[in-house]
Amino acid sequence: MSTTSSEPTPGRRVLAIVGATATGKSALAVTLALRLGGEVVNADAMALYRGMDIGTATPTLAERRGVPHHQLDVLEVTQEASVAAYQREARADLAGVAARGRVPILAGGSGLYVRAALDRLDIPPTDPAVRARLEEELAERGIEVLRARLVTSDPVAAQRIEPNNARRIVRALEVIALTGRPFSASLPTREHVRPTTMIGLSLDRATLDRRIDERATRMWSDGLPAEVERLLPAGLEQGRTARTALGYAQAIAQLRGELTEAEAIAATAQATRRFARRQEAWFRPDPRVHWLPADAPDLLDRALALAGRAKEGAGEQGEWSA
Repeated sequence: MSTTSSEPTPGRRVLAIVGATATGKSALAVTLALRLGGEVVNADAMALYRGMDIGTATPTLAERRGVPHHQLDVLEVTQEASVAAYQREARADLAGVAARGRVPILAGGSGLYVRAALDRLDIPPTDPAVRARLEEELAERGIEVLRARLVTSDPVAAQRIEPNNARRIVRALEVIALTGRPFSASLPTREHVRPTTMIGLSLDRATLDRRIDERATRMWSDGLPAEVERLLPAGLEQGRTARTALGYAQAIAQLRGELTEAEAIAATAQATRRFARRQEAWFRPDPRVHWLPADAPDLLDRALALAGRAKEGAGEQGEWSA
């Protein structure tokens, strides 16, 4: 069943802040919201989970500085994050912000979720029985067998999906089985459903890696293992999506005695660096993104200038409320 309904009605232009992890997207979104009269809609898949605050760097109430935030803490750790559900809810939030005369600001680094909120994207159907069969085959025969099948049936999707991403490979094969069409045919087009200005935050590789290392260390000093201990009785390990969040698997391994604290921190930093590379590879080819250096002293002024130019060129359907 298509979920492309709930598209925001024409109105105020959306401002989207995207880029790799640890580039300061949340902080910039809050500052812009304060300056422009806006509200923030989260586009980080793991920040959807209630209680997963430290590992996902979910903005605290103090960091939100009174700015309303949407799509934070909306799922239990046992629930599976759904792009289709997120698309429906995020678009409703963006439309609601605009209807209140505020500026909708989408902020996050989950590429598919950003595209689901902003672009024309028809979410393919799902069938628990078909997925269960594929997951059983995955467990019995291994990921290489399923990946080889995807290469044969949809080479475009196979090229775009990371070779070790079992969840997406299973999803692609599920869609092919249900629709008889390539999974790649359902990937989003670069066509916004409403006027949107996209700002991307970037850092040179050395600076980004240093920030990631510092964030991983800070996660432990802020109490990530204790957060994980609180979430385990709530079903964290049973959560299909939540358990894959960066830092959480490593913290669980530490609690089990499989890793030392130093090893868990190092493994988290390494996994986060790989994730940041994938985020960059997702957003960089999009010609609609206006890239700004995240560490520029005049970052806010440059972001406001882009917002101002967007307002001037938006016409009646793209006006800011400021």
